[in-house]
Amino acid sequence: MDTYDNPTVSIFYELRHWLGFGGMGVLGLFNLWMIIDAVRRREWLWVLYMIVMPGLAAAWYFFYMFRGPTMQGFELPGAQDRRRIKELQAQIHHLDNASHHSKLGDVYFQRGKLDKAEASYRAAMQRDGQDIDTRAHFGQCLLRQKRPAEAKPLLVGVLRENPKHDYNHTAMAYAETLTALGETDDALKTWQYVALNNSYPRAKVQLAELYLAKNQPDLARAELKDVLAEDPHAPAFQRRRDSVWISRAKSLMRKLP
Repeated sequence: MDTYDNPTVSIFYELRHWLGFGGMGVLGLFNLWMIIDAVRRREWLWVLYMIVMPGLAAAWYFFYMFRGPTMQGFELPGAQDRRRIKELQAQIHHLDNASHHSKLGDVYFQRGKLDKAEASYRAAMQRDGQDIDTRAHFGQCLLRQKRPAEAKPLLVGVLRENPKHDYNHTAMAYAETLTALGETDDALKTWQYVALNNSYPRAKVQLAELYLAKNQPDLARAELKDVLAEDPHAPAFQRRRDSVWISRAKSLMRKLP
């Protein structure tokens, strides 16, 4: 007797056929979803991979780019930071050294808890007042608390030792400090130095703002054009990080004569 003459077996084969078809459909939709996301992020190499290797490349993209660092293993927001804070607090309890206080300050700073960050940096400074990273980060913490006069000597000291400290992020904080203090000529020189040696939108946009304040729109336009031209080619994580500066650049471009 033919297998397909049995109604039960026939239904089984039909079900397997449709499940297989449905699975392929789901896989195709997932691949399309990942391609659309990659196009939106302008990750063209990933788009090519997912066209050439559908399914496998899409799964790789999902874990490496789409989910990536934003999911943190399905943890609640801030869970990793909270664990790190507890670890550092335990190390401080047992060892109480400057490095752990400074690292705890960095975690608080990143979370926007500037008062706690300041307390940790001060504790680190009491134990080791010469650590260059602690002094730089403490200065930036004071700047974010709108205390540029207190931040300036710390940042000046760091830059005297290492003008390129922290890949010129300390120099950018120093330029912002000078601007906040109304020392715009020195701020302009610092921004020019950073923009000459780096392509940070944070530096170029604030340099453009100073050019505009000094009635130099052509110089401002050149910096803003660089920022907007480079943005589409930047990696996705960098574009997310710099999005506030890209928005400011676009706004300034619209205001230019």
